[in-house]
Amino acid sequence: MTRRRSAVATLVATMLATAACGSDSSGSATSKTATPSGQMILATTTSTRDTGLLDTLVPAFEHTGKCSVKTVAVGSGQAIDLGARGQADVLLVHSPDAEQAFMTQGHGASRLAVMHNDFVLVGPPGDPAKAAGSGGIEPALQAIAHTKSAFASRADDSGTNAKELKLWKQAGVTPSGSWYIETGQGMGPTLTIASQKRAYTLSDRGTFLATKSLDSKILVQGGQALQNPYHVIVVKHSGTNVGCAQAFSRWITSAPTQRVIGSFGKSQYGQALFHPDAGAQ
Repeated sequence: MTRRRSAVATLVATMLATAACGSDSSGSATSKTATPSGQMILATTTSTRDTGLLDTLVPAFEHTGKCSVKTVAVGSGQAIDLGARGQADVLLVHSPDAEQAFMTQGHGASRLAVMHNDFVLVGPPGDPAKAAGSGGIEPALQAIAHTKSAFASRADDSGTNAKELKLWKQAGVTPSGSWYIETGQGMGPTLTIASQKRAYTLSDRGTFLATKSLDSKILVQGGQALQNPYHVIVVKHSGTNVGCAQAFSRWITSAPTQRVIGSFGKSQYGQALFHPDAGAQ
């Protein structure tokens, strides 16, 4: 824990120094007419919280201006719903289909790519369904269903849950029965439940690496089907703090912040937990 806090503090200090040097070109904290201020509600996913990324990004953003941040870490579906009801100012989410629907419905002022990681299928080291040798995520899910091996689903309308259900559909399987365990919880708790019950589950890689004491291993990974992109969305709703939301959107997609995102996790896990995407479609 001490090492993690030290690493986070170092990253914050580095970000603040580089952000200060690049503030004129990025325009990340202020506008020419007024300085955004006040509390901003950031609705985001449990993965950004459970990996520790928020512990780095939020304090660094608050130091760049007069905006304070209240974070609400829930599933992407719940975060998007908060935005639609005007109960969040900015979203950092990873559920592309729901995000696009949100924009089409006129709830979002802007949507920009921020970063990505990937999904992995994890399960008990013994791999009773032989998912690891099945040839990909879809045949792995088919093998799990065929053998009725335990599978833990978040079942919480999160981006991960949406991806899981989409993958089951692509695999031609409607999961049900006692082997399909609906936890109704976030990624960290679901990983713990899967480990305890010797079950498979779909997880983002970052949360899997950051969750301790798991008796689970990565069995299927890689490929376009398991990509996990995150976007920042400025909510367009009366009463929201648009100024701070726009400042956050500019800031998180700025070059200094993208560099920090790209290095986050390397010192602790030996690999980055997220990869910067600003400028991507």
